[in-house]
Amino acid sequence: MYFESLAAVWHMDGHGFYVWLAYALTALPLVLMVWLPLKRIRQHWRWLQAEQRRSAAATQSTAMGSDV
Repeated sequence: MYFESLAAVWHMDGHGFYVWLAYALTALPLVLMVWLPLKRIRQHWRWLQAEQRRSAAATQSTAMGSDV
């Protein structure tokens, strides 16, 4: 194995900070590219459900008012 210990993997002969920073700066946009659209889809679904509830409530109140 190239590295003798886990600490050596983290340190990487003095280049560990730059290597792990590069991994983090690569992983962050990839995670955001998945997470943000999922978050937006969930928000849209909640908005649609609320809109359907409002529409159903308005329909019921209109129907109840026309019976009188």
